[in-house]
Amino acid sequence: MDIRHLQYFLEVARQQSFTKAAEVLFITQPTISKTVKSLEDELGVTLLDRYGKKVALTDAGHVFFRQALEIEKSFRSLSSELDDLMNLKKGHLRIGLPPMVGSSFFPMIIGEFHKAYPQVTIQLFEDGAKKVEADVISGALDIGVAVLPTVDELVDHFVFVKEKLNLLVHPSHPLAGKESIALRELEHDAFVLFREDFALHDRIIAACQHVGFQPRVVYESSQWDLLSAMVAANLGVALLPETICREVDHMRVRIIPVMEPVIPWQLGMIWRKDRYLSFATREWISFTQSMLSE
Repeated sequence: MDIRHLQYFLEVARQQSFTKAAEVLFITQPTISKTVKSLEDELGVTLLDRYGKKVALTDAGHVFFRQALEIEKSFRSLSSELDDLMNLKKGHLRIGLPPMVGSSFFPMIIGEFHKAYPQVTIQLFEDGAKKVEADVISGALDIGVAVLPTVDELVDHFVFVKEKLNLLVHPSHPLAGKESIALRELEHDAFVLFREDFALHDRIIAACQHVGFQPRVVYESSQWDLLSAMVAANLGVALLPETICREVDHMRVRIIPVMEPVIPWQLGMIWRKDRYLSFATREWISFTQSMLSE
């Protein structure tokens, strides 16, 4: 058994598929299947239930998965520390960015960081903030952007955006002429929301429930411009951050502040407190904190 065997098994467990794991790892499916079977033979237990194209962890698999994660984390820390000693100012960063955040804040920052540290490679992963936070906690990502507050005490962060949500309605909507609205005024409206893996999905639903109603969701998407287009087509209302509202077509929708209650939207750069931070990660934190505070 070596670290490569553990990494293959962990990726199969994460993807719940040999095929998808092979694609992520850029190896052939027979190779990864043979490696995991060899691992099971060595341990004398079945780690994965195989049914069709899907796999699931057995009881023994769950135990092994938890221990393998810790071993992989220790191995990554050891590799990162040795790499820092032997290859000063080199490294690789895995960064998670929610889709609506990446284009608004980070193209210029990534470009400037690359100029300063040309030997640090960056791999970007676009996912909802909830998924980004989970992947930072699990170690699948080195660092990411999430909606604050986070749910895990193991996460450290710095805040770089403090905004609130605004309402988007069609120009013909009864509320379109108002200067501000109370959230409860939307009780009978249809909502278009971000998908469940976006932190705003749960936050908006919770805010509506807090003022006494369950929002009627008619459409979900991962793209803010598609949600805006749905509002422009008079298919529902949307709640979007101020940053995004500045990007929408103001001729096709009306933007109204939500004042009762104000729904905050804070973004932060997050990383694990208890994990060794590589040179690349430490420099990214310092660099982005400096640029985003300007």
